[in-house]
Amino acid sequence: MSFLALFIKPLAYISVPVVILRTIASTSPDGRYYAQLTIYLGTLAVVSTWGVFVAVGMTLMGRRHDVNYVVARSFYAIASHVLDIQVEVEGEEHLQTCPVVMVGNHQSMLDILYLGRMFPRKASIMAKKELQWSPLGPWMFMSGAVFVDRGNSEKAHGSLAAAGDEMKRKGISLMMYPEGTRHCQEVPSLLPFKKGAFHLAVQAGIPVIPVVCENYWRIYRKGVFGSGTIRVRVLPPISTTGLSVSDVPELTTLVRDQMLSTLREISVKVTSEEDVKPAEQPGMKADSTSVEESDPVPATPVQVVSDEVPDMPSDEDGSETPSVDTSLSQSLRQEGSISEYGTETDDEGMVVVGRQHH
Repeated sequence: MSFLALFIKPLAYISVPVVILRTIASTSPDGRYYAQLTIYLGTLAVVSTWGVFVAVGMTLMGRRHDVNYVVARSFYAIASHVLDIQVEVEGEEHLQTCPVVMVGNHQSMLDILYLGRMFPRKASIMAKKELQWSPLGPWMFMSGAVFVDRGNSEKAHGSLAAAGDEMKRKGISLMMYPEGTRHCQEVPSLLPFKKGAFHLAVQAGIPVIPVVCENYWRIYRKGVFGSGTIRVRVLPPISTTGLSVSDVPELTTLVRDQMLSTLREISVKVTSEEDVKPAEQPGMKADSTSVEESDPVPATPVQVVSDEVPDMPSDEDGSETPSVDTSLSQSLRQEGSISEYGTETDDEGMVVVGRQHH
C-alpha cells in the first residue's frame, strides 16, 4: 500500500493546481487564456525537466536518440488531455521515407504540441543557441541537441553542412521552418520562404516532405486559448534527384505553393477571409515574396530553421553539382513564380532531426 502511495500522492498534489486553474478558466475569456497558458507552459517545464532524467537513463541504455521521441510523445499525451486539444495527422505514412528534409509552417509555440504528436523515433534536435537557457534547454542538451550560433554566419553554415553529412551518413531526417519566424493570422497565409532547407535537400540529394499544420487562429492567439482539434497533413515527398543549386528557387516556389494550397484547404474557414489579404513580410520585394494566390498549385506526389540562419551558399569552392534531370527541372519551372500575428514565444529556431522505423 505504501508503495502505491509513493506514486499516487505526487499525482494528487500535481492535480490540485490543474483543478484550480480549470476553475479560473471558467470565469471569463481572459481567465481561460491565462489559465490555459499557465497549464501549457507548466506542462512544458515539468516534462522537459523530467526529460533530463529520461535522457540520462536512456543514454546509459544506449538509446540516446530515442529520448526526444519519448519526451515529445509524453508531452503531447499530457498537454492534449489537460488542454483538451487533439491533433489529427493525415499522411503520416510519408514520414517512413528517410532521410528527408521536412518543412513546416510555423505559427506559435503551440506548434510544439503537434510536433509531440508526430515526432519520429531516432531523433535529435538542432536549435538556436539561445534555447539552451529555456525550460527545454537541459533536456535538449542531454538528448544530444546541436545548437546553432545565429550571430555567426560561418558557424551557422557549418552547422547546416554538418547536419547534411549526418543525414546522409546515418539516414536521419531534419525538420525545418522555412518561413524563418512565427506567423499566424485570421486568414491562412505563409510568409516568403528562406532557401536554406532546400539548399540542404538538394546538396544532400534527399527528398523534401512538406508538413502543413492548419491555421489554428480560432484556438490560440494573443488573448485566446481555447480547445478543439488541429489538423496536420503530411504531403508526399518531392524528389531532388538530379537537381542543382540553380533549381533551388523553383523548388522553393513549388513547395510553398503546395503548402499554401493545403493550408487553405484544411484550415477552418473564417467569415472575413475573402476581405483580408495575407501579410507580406515588410521590406521584401513583391516579385520575390508573394505568391500568385488566385490559382494555387495543388499538391502533387513526386530532430525548435530560424530566419537568422542564412541561406545555404552556392558552390563557391568550385565543386561540381549533379547534373539537372531535364524533365524534373522543367516541371519545377512550370509550377509558377514565388508570389503576423506573431506570438510571445521563443521557439522559432527549433528544427527537428529524426529517423522513422519501418
